[in-house]
Amino acid sequence: MKLGQTEIDDTFAEAFGMKYTRLIITAHNQHWLNAAIREFTGFSSSVIACDLETGVEQPLSEEMTPDGRPGAAILCFGFSVEALAKAVPIRTGQCIMTCPSTAVFDGLGASTKRIPLGKHIRFFGDGYQKSKIIGDHRFWRIPVMDGEFLVQENVGVESGVAGGNIIIQAESQAVALDAAQRAVAGIDGLAGTITPFPGGVARSGSKVGSRYKGLKASTSDGFCPTLRGRVESKLYEGVNSALEIVIDGVSEAAVAQAMSVAMHSAAGDQVIAIGAGNYGGQLGKHHFHLRRLQEMNSNS
Repeated sequence: MKLGQTEIDDTFAEAFGMKYTRLIITAHNQHWLNAAIREFTGFSSSVIACDLETGVEQPLSEEMTPDGRPGAAILCFGFSVEALAKAVPIRTGQCIMTCPSTAVFDGLGASTKRIPLGKHIRFFGDGYQKSKIIGDHRFWRIPVMDGEFLVQENVGVESGVAGGNIIIQAESQAVALDAAQRAVAGIDGLAGTITPFPGGVARSGSKVGSRYKGLKASTSDGFCPTLRGRVESKLYEGVNSALEIVIDGVSEAAVAQAMSVAMHSAAGDQVIAIGAGNYGGQLGKHHFHLRRLQEMNSNS
């Protein structure tokens, strides 16, 4: 099955159930909002080694934020509620409270499962912090040098899906990079999903395990062009560069839609094939079959 000249591999992406929270970050203007986002979402490509997988879900206009300022919705994924409860307050305190003019609000107000946020960070106020209840929510006002840092006491947690992916196989690195940029740009317009790797793209796709003791993951050698002939290659003839786009989402449907959009956006001249990474169906319960996604899209 093809999209134009691009072969859609008869395979599937294997994804995992994860927990997530949504933070609404606001700031005085876009400059300071971007600074906070860069800090908060840094070092968050994969929970293989990072405490969270994070990314911007969508920008928010002044009309869409609780305090009428420029904002963004940030999604944070972890393997458990406990992992989120540990990492989210630390990142918020270190990366957002430190950024001038910022405030943080809960983006999952209806959730019954909640983790503490301002409840922990308030102690930075050294006894001068003040609480304020608005409606059913408590906020903390923490004195800082440019005024006050406003942060919600707790935030909601829901169940999501992480690890949906496509792997682009192209004739050259330049073609693969262009295709990956098109795919990420398509996903960027979708609510409920993030692409946590740098620029939304991972060049170092991984497999489970390693010949070196203690390593959880190692290079996905079957997709490495320089190892063709030395390992069982998964690359099509003529492929000299492969890139992976990993997608986390608030639901299975959100990830499926993003993968479909990514495939259609990436396909093109000199993009020889689009496949996906999986672990034989043994690790993740969510399986996204590429050709089914293509058929669904074609029939819609």
